Amino acid sequence: MGINVRLRPGSHRIGTVVLDRVIVNDVLGLPNAHRVAHLVHDVQAAADQKRPEQNAEAADGLRAEEEIRIQALKELSAGIVMRAKDLRIPLAKHFGLTDEEMNAWYPSGNGEIFLDRISWALSYLFIAGLVEKPQRGDYKISEKGLSMLSSCTEKQINEFIKVTVNAKTPKKSSKNKDANNTSSHLGNDDERTPEEELADSYDRIKQNVQSQILTTILSKKPQEFERLVVKLLQAMGYGGEVKNSGVVTKLSNDGGIDGIIKEDILGFNHISIQAKRYALDNNVQRHEVQSFVGAVAGTPSKKGVFITTSDYSKGAMEYVESLNGSPTIILINGQQLTEYIYDYGLGLQTEKVLKVMKMDMDYWDAMDNA
Repeated sequence: MGINVRLRPGSHRIGTVVLDRVIVNDVLGLPNAHRVAHLVHDVQAAADQKRPEQNAEAADGLRAEEEIRIQALKELSAGIVMRAKDLRIPLAKHFGLTDEEMNAWYPSGNGEIFLDRISWALSYLFIAGLVEKPQRGDYKISEKGLSMLSSCTEKQINEFIKVTVNAKTPKKSSKNKDANNTSSHLGNDDERTPEEELADSYDRIKQNVQSQILTTILSKKPQEFERLVVKLLQAMGYGGEVKNSGVVTKLSNDGGIDGIIKEDILGFNHISIQAKRYALDNNVQRHEVQSFVGAVAGTPSKKGVFITTSDYSKGAMEYVESLNGSPTIILINGQQLTEYIYDYGLGLQTEKVLKVMKMDMDYWDAMDNA
């Protein structure tokens, strides 16, 4: 039986596995790094290992992405701005790759293996804050990157990247964890079906994109975040067909409300929005939620959404639960925020689709057997 995997409405195809490859684009006002450059790498690898390795000999000399990270950081240490493709030749020269190894493609035909690994390396360096993106597709070493390169071992740098990326990777819900644990207890990879491997690869790709979304949001001004959450709620269907339904309030007179979504033309009903672009370790406290509740209580519809890039303290969550819907307050944390942005395709675009076919047995069974 096939799996349907999709990023946004419209990519669904019955009877196939549809895997959208996504990139973060300028809808968020992002420089778009390396266009999350070959994010479909894991999916390709899962598919490729199920067929003969046509480029096995050419790929033998390729270096692991962990090794590439460190050398890419060293190449950028001169302070020049480079793209993934600019690093291709100097890195290949450093690792002693032949032209055949440097230009080897995945058997599936979905891109160059070495360039793909460079793109992944840059992605993790960016998430860890060791490189910056002055504009789309460009990379420049950060102050933190220079500092770590001069004071830390390669092992320490890779460990820092691993810890930082994991910390910024949205955690699965308990429901998904249970499903994932069930899958992981099936045994080794040889016992898993290609569909299961594709599904796991899709999850890893999604988590990587969500991490990049969160990292990019934190690099933007608070006012941009306020505009973003208004656009997100509109993308989710709030405001319906009301023209100009989303409004960002003026800084000097927001009364504790950062934005409004009008639910009818005359504005009798609306949703109040509070947006806090906080660092991951700076949770929203109870008193901040209480102030927002006070502002929402004075509105006609008494409905509000509090959105943060971090999370909420236990006291803040318990306080909202105690309200019993009067007023109605919804809390959205960083993990949920990136889930919604991803699921509704805000600031994302589909770059490539992998389609895996399955047998239509009704078609074949209609034929006469020999």
